[in-house]
Amino acid sequence: MAEQRTALISGSAGFIGYYLGQRLLADGFRVIGVDSLSDYYDPNLKRRRQANLLQNAGFSAVNERIETPGLMADLFAEHRPDIVVHLAAQAGVRYSIDNPRSYLESNLAGTFELLEAARAHPPQHMLLASTSSAYGANTEMPYRETMKADHQMSFYAATKKATEAMAHSYAHLFDLPVTMFRFFTVYGPWGRPDMALFKFTRAMLAGEAIDVYNHGEMMRDFTYVEDLVEAIRRLIDAAPIRPESAEDIAEGDSLSPVAPWRVVNIGNSKPVQLGDMIAAIEDALGMEAKRNLMPMQPGDVPATWADAELLRTLTGYVPETDIREGVRRFVAWYRDYYQV
Repeated sequence: MAEQRTALISGSAGFIGYYLGQRLLADGFRVIGVDSLSDYYDPNLKRRRQANLLQNAGFSAVNERIETPGLMADLFAEHRPDIVVHLAAQAGVRYSIDNPRSYLESNLAGTFELLEAARAHPPQHMLLASTSSAYGANTEMPYRETMKADHQMSFYAATKKATEAMAHSYAHLFDLPVTMFRFFTVYGPWGRPDMALFKFTRAMLAGEAIDVYNHGEMMRDFTYVEDLVEAIRRLIDAAPIRPESAEDIAEGDSLSPVAPWRVVNIGNSKPVQLGDMIAAIEDALGMEAKRNLMPMQPGDVPATWADAELLRTLTGYVPETDIREGVRRFVAWYRDYYQV
């Protein structure tokens, strides 16, 4: 019988961490979940997610901030995780304009603490969340992992790009296998209240108008959360190996020539107009949205679109849930959770 593997998930009470925790527990992992239950959005939603995870005896929760000096080092020393999935971060493009220090502390200092812990007690594979926002001012679509990504448009995106570089240096120096993922607009039941789908649904049910930025001229590569988690689960068993030389790197692979490190897009690779997403909510709710047409927000980008070929090559999988189906599931959850 195979030995039980231990996974450490940072941000385990977050939207993606919750789904990933459930999946790894179902697959027989022992899961250590670290989450500060911060008040960036409703902590009760995070507590409910965590309570659901705690119903499984294989899950244990550590409610601390990842940037706390020595916390990650102690956890790695005690539990010796085989797999580490680092999802904890201060998220959100808009909030990073008003409160940049929280991004510095969580995204940079927190990732540093994690990397130092891994240096002392190396896991088999570390997987760290980045963002499609890392592509910044690039206008060529779809986004490919091998594209240059140097012109981030928000401090949030800049901190995520910085964590990619930090993780690369540790992968190179200490031979730590690292996969960075760039997520594309993840949505679904139990989602974040600061995301458009959540805000639109709440406003429409309350009879309020929705704020539609850039007059609706926005496209997003909406990725259903369970598809995303399926991709992460498959990538766990696809740890990068340091190449002998640059010639050993296949065309289209973002594998570093000097480290066991690569970056992988996880997206639906089918961009959707914002208006089509709103139409899907209208269909699911059976009501029409009142729209406030607004200018583009600072730090935002008009479109995102993932090339998912590298994910397909590595795992044989590409997300495919249609936006109408995903929105329908979200709305059903929202009505049930909030009893509306």
